[in-house]
Amino acid sequence: MASFEETFTQPKTTVPKKSSGIIGYDVPEGVDIRGRYDPEFSKILTRGALQFVASLQREFRNHIKYAVECRREAKMRYNNDGLPGFDPTTKYIREGEWVCAPVPQAVADRRVEITGPVDRKMVIDALNSRAKVFMADFEDALSPSWENLMRGHINLRDAVNRTITFHDQARNKVYKLNDQTAKLFVRPRGWHLPEAHIFIDGEPATGCLVDFGLYFFHNYANFRKAQGQGSGPFFYLPKMEHSREARIWNNVFERAEKWVRIEKGSIRATALIETLPAVFQMNEILYELRDHSVGLNCGRWDYIFSYIKTFQGHPDRLLPDRTQVGMAQHFMRSYSDLLIHTCHKRGVHAMGGMAAHIPIRDDPAANEAALELVRKDKLREVTAGHDGTWVTHPGLVPACMEVFTNNMGNSPNQIHSMKRQDASILDEEDLLQRPRGVCTLECLRLNTRVGIQYLAAWLTGLGCVPLYNFMEEAAAAEISRVQNWQWLKYGVELDGDGLGVKVNLDLFGRVVEDEMARIEREVGKEKFKKGMYEVACKLFTRQCTAPVLDDFMTLDAYNNIVIHHPIGSSRL
Repeated sequence: MASFEETFTQPKTTVPKKSSGIIGYDVPEGVDIRGRYDPEFSKILTRGALQFVASLQREFRNHIKYAVECRREAKMRYNNDGLPGFDPTTKYIREGEWVCAPVPQAVADRRVEITGPVDRKMVIDALNSRAKVFMADFEDALSPSWENLMRGHINLRDAVNRTITFHDQARNKVYKLNDQTAKLFVRPRGWHLPEAHIFIDGEPATGCLVDFGLYFFHNYANFRKAQGQGSGPFFYLPKMEHSREARIWNNVFERAEKWVRIEKGSIRATALIETLPAVFQMNEILYELRDHSVGLNCGRWDYIFSYIKTFQGHPDRLLPDRTQVGMAQHFMRSYSDLLIHTCHKRGVHAMGGMAAHIPIRDDPAANEAALELVRKDKLREVTAGHDGTWVTHPGLVPACMEVFTNNMGNSPNQIHSMKRQDASILDEEDLLQRPRGVCTLECLRLNTRVGIQYLAAWLTGLGCVPLYNFMEEAAAAEISRVQNWQWLKYGVELDGDGLGVKVNLDLFGRVVEDEMARIEREVGKEKFKKGMYEVACKLFTRQCTAPVLDDFMTLDAYNNIVIHHPIGSSRL
């Protein structure tokens, strides 16, 4: 078999080949593009870039399939009264005295990071937001239509090259990058998501390898010169449940580095700890990524979603109203504290959670009250030892930056000053403590309303949606879906509002009907009629009432946004 280097050509822009008078993408053997042809897209889907992605797919697809199968086996254990916990066979890693590679100077200071989709104007706004980092998201904040994905890669290429502009015709205003911008991180999709517009050897490509491969191929050199100060590119890694998944990413990084002949450890990544099983694997995940790691992040909304999903077979572990499951809950606070201790022991960043509020422009008093809640949450994070935090809106950057700077001073991070040795005693009982709270009809209504509206937007190409003064992404809709499913399955009693009724199909049906009527009133009849609300309602209702809980809402909905074109590829 040819070596990794021998398989590839160097990046180049190719001219689409003509076949029977039809223009299509110039693809290597075994690759089939089923998405719409566009001359701009062809500059991303070059023959060399597709060779790179195809090689990653061929080398790692069996490892990915095995990791996904291991997830299914773990799910079966949890559904049969099993509990996640620390692995006794990797105790030597947890108790060892190793550290990760030193943090690159380019990303030493990450006190406020902004996240968002790869929409062109959002990319410009986020890079100009005065945050330290912008995480450009191909995952939860993006509806992965062919158009969104391809235009996202065009936007990131232009951002790295500093040629990105956006003309707002309504305002007759041109947006461009400031001289000083946030550092760019990219989050590819999770291992479980396919890319159904690109087939490799007769099967859909793995979404995250497409995202990583295309971005790395086109941008590694310019990024290292312009942003990375000789290191990078930088990534966020979502949805991992076990260190074997981190090992795959580490091997992908090493292959990419070897191909372009940059030093090992140039690529750096922060892993999101956003699944319950992963909290017991934090040391092991860092160990597998130790040459490429720049820390862990508390993905707390997905973590709540994962808590419900992991315990879907445990009627004694029902989650109360979602609004009551905050960082004051013992299991959530323990997760955050242990993450800080683990990261700082290993010499890397411990990043805090998301502030999803958006400015309330027509109500200054309500806006200030919301900002005060954000400040308190960020003060809790920085005093606990987090090195930085997440926001979804540029309007939150100044307030959060002020909180972290007031407490950290001139230090870029707290890696060496806040070891949190007190958290080293946290155990499985702390991390799995049952959350306390009550269940209400209002929560059932809110879950239904948010879930349907988010899914309706997602089906029309929006993955980041403002709802009720929050910027919602897939994690919020997932919490809505799985909590409704859990309450329906176990007939939860609504004990928090004095009703005393139990959740059943009849009650849920009435709630869906009421909330659809409310959505129509709120958005207006014309928008409601033109939107995808009815389709979203059917999908959401089906998933909430299914006898078996789907792992991810977006897997079921994905087929609704996949559009295949008969002619997309041509070959030499």
